[in-house]
Amino acid sequence: MGTLVGHVAPGLGFLLIGLWHLFNHTKLHALHPSSYKSPPWFPTSRFRYLELLSIMAGCSMSMAMELFISPRGHQPFDSDGTIPSNHLHNFEHAEISLTFFVYAGFAILLDRVRIGPEVKHGLTQLLAAMAFGQQLLLFHLHSADHMGVEGQYHLLLQIVILVSLITTLIGIGLPNSFLVSFVRSTSIFFQGVWLIVMGFMLWTPKLMPKGCFMNLEEGHQVVRCQTEEALHRAKSLVNIEFSSFLILILIFAVSLYLVMVTMYAGGNVDYRSLIEADELDEDSDDVESQRTSGLVDEQKGFVRVVKSYAPFDVGR
Repeated sequence: MGTLVGHVAPGLGFLLIGLWHLFNHTKLHALHPSSYKSPPWFPTSRFRYLELLSIMAGCSMSMAMELFISPRGHQPFDSDGTIPSNHLHNFEHAEISLTFFVYAGFAILLDRVRIGPEVKHGLTQLLAAMAFGQQLLLFHLHSADHMGVEGQYHLLLQIVILVSLITTLIGIGLPNSFLVSFVRSTSIFFQGVWLIVMGFMLWTPKLMPKGCFMNLEEGHQVVRCQTEEALHRAKSLVNIEFSSFLILILIFAVSLYLVMVTMYAGGNVDYRSLIEADELDEDSDDVESQRTSGLVDEQKGFVRVVKSYAPFDVGR
């Protein structure tokens, strides 16, 4: 993952999954606001497990890239069978991909087993939470040098991962909460965006902050700054960058929600003119007055018509 492609490729995967969930959760809530229940994943009409198999395929490619394609000898071990120091981060990244692979695989198995829907939903969400927890732990305890500019990017990424983890755990107990699903989907989308930004900003020489440069260390390019002042300036720029993307993603997510609610919930809204409303009020008042005067038979559901006749003499 310590390259431009190594960040952009998984970032694109998180971005697509987050956008897919954000779209489907919003659509589902717009169509069924009163009976909404958050599914942990979304099947497609043509192929039910497309989302989960895509996750498994992406994780397999990531593990192959980290352990067999990127290393010079196309294998991650040293000649004596041990793991060399410059490949430790490859194993850490592969462990993250393996955890998401396990989540997707067991999500398919749980869907095919006949168990209660609540248990199925809870276990699937728990597996997803464990995947986010593993991702957060390994990024936090990363063996690569994360004290400089790259460390600031990873620190902010951990905040977004923590939001994904917390909302996934909350979703186990609150499956009917749309806001929990909305925040979770947005955070997954944000993970993808931030990983893509990291890939370009950390491994594109022209985008280096002033006073910083790329240095080859243990076979990997690392961003270094010439002075302490340049390092503090670079970290501040990363913070401003993160805040700007946070605002943009919030605008995008809420705008998407408003557009989709207008599209899908518009047909479910009962519009009435003021004249029709007044007529309904008058009708209800008439029925109420008839009920009090005894003209409405509530048990039989119809109005009794009472006719009064004036007395007249039949004799002539």
